[in-house]
Amino acid sequence: MKKLRDPETGCDWDKVQTFETIAPYTIEEAYEVADAIERRDLDALKDELGDLLLQVVFHSQIASDQGDFAFDDVVEAICAKMTRRHPHIFGEAQDTPGWEQIKAEERKESGTSSALDGVALALPALLRAQKIQKRAARVGFDWPDKAPVKDKLLEELEEVEQAKSAAEIHEEIGDLLFSAVNLARHYEVDAEQALSDATLKFTKRFNIVESMVTGDMKEMTIDELEHEWQKAKLTMSEA
Repeated sequence: MKKLRDPETGCDWDKVQTFETIAPYTIEEAYEVADAIERRDLDALKDELGDLLLQVVFHSQIASDQGDFAFDDVVEAICAKMTRRHPHIFGEAQDTPGWEQIKAEERKESGTSSALDGVALALPALLRAQKIQKRAARVGFDWPDKAPVKDKLLEELEEVEQAKSAAEIHEEIGDLLFSAVNLARHYEVDAEQALSDATLKFTKRFNIVESMVTGDMKEMTIDELEHEWQKAKLTMSEA
């Protein structure tokens, strides 16, 4: 990577990249790792992990070129963090601090104090909402059981129906989604994975509908489309 980014002899594309320009590729590679895991394709996983590692090396080299830090510093930092977070494994003391105490000490050292600090803004919205809610719950800010969470979800749905302006609808839909994530969390369901599974299920059913319909779906009535949809559901359940 150092050779690729050499100002004189390096690759024209690689040597002009910045943290910002390659960040989308980093996110894409992380998703491709997750996709390989989902498909249980270990050969693909090996390749995708290599691609993701390349992103780490790329970012580290950009930082090194700027005189900030190098790849070795990244490795040392994560090793130190893992050691610090597992005192029961790497430490000698019998009475070790709990996870929240360790995290609180890390936040103090980094100059942050909120239990919600450190949740990346770039995370997918559902995942970020779930992490924020978990963080709040760890310090006691949570509903005691599922019942009030369900009530809150219905309350947010009512507020969507009462909203008038586009801005109000936007805000209330956001609140509704946030409450839906919270309900998933109380059922110990990963909201991101649940939505991914639901989307995949819809895609499979829709593909079946497409294969059964001979004409233009745009010309079909809602009742006709629903009939085909139910047939697709039955086909999937029998598979």
